[in-house]
Amino acid sequence: MVTYAAVLDVPRHVVEFLARLLAGHRRRIGTPKGSRALGPFRQAVLVLRWFRERSCVHCLARDAGISQTTGCRYLHEGIDVLAEQAPDLHRVLAECRKRGMNHLVLDGTLIESDRVAGTHMSAAGKEVDTWYSAKHKAFGANVQFLSAPNGTPLWVSEAEPGSVPDITAARMHCLSALYKAAADGLPTLADAGYQGAGIGIHHPFKKPPGRSHLQLHSDTRTYNALLRGVRALGERAAAELKERWRTLKRVTLSPGRIGAIVKAALVLNNAW
Repeated sequence: MVTYAAVLDVPRHVVEFLARLLAGHRRRIGTPKGSRALGPFRQAVLVLRWFRERSCVHCLARDAGISQTTGCRYLHEGIDVLAEQAPDLHRVLAECRKRGMNHLVLDGTLIESDRVAGTHMSAAGKEVDTWYSAKHKAFGANVQFLSAPNGTPLWVSEAEPGSVPDITAARMHCLSALYKAAADGLPTLADAGYQGAGIGIHHPFKKPPGRSHLQLHSDTRTYNALLRGVRALGERAAAELKERWRTLKRVTLSPGRIGAIVKAALVLNNAW
């Protein structure tokens, strides 16, 4: 074995932020002082390495001088402590109205995972893989994002299996709140996959099946181009989170944990 020095490319205040959350969690559950193999700061470093570097858990545990089982427990604890701090949708919308934003951007993304067993019957009566996204041709979970007009991530939904379309996931987690926000003067811009989402959710119009988009009316083509141009900056929210917290590019834990992992990444992003 050869040892070497390394630097975690995360601002120190983010590590200290997570360490304070972990210390508070230990006090709440009554953890005796000195009974843990790692203190809150070193546990925070372990968790952040996993988010930032996509490191395998057994490598993180080895570097910290603890067992793999303890490393897994510390990692999941860190994820849960962070996810508890994730912003509530209604509070986010109220804050956006208070700040005078003129619109929000809604988008969905697939957080890829390893292949997962499990099937269900589709609306067409066919048996399909629950966690497989035919759109992305990969296994994973569908997560909905809300971002500010400049692309700053504001809110993320719970995760749904990859086979769930964006419009269905949005109906389950956020559309009812977005209707109220739109009525109060805060509309939402989305892509063509949200066609039929409802009043206040603006999206481009799809071209007729089997025909060119040039056959759309010129007014419709202009509307689509303007909407896509305004929405473009806001669509970078998912990319920002995935590039900064690289574990989101492919989660190797249970896909059932993806919702908590993405919420935790959003909290870390806000702290950054």
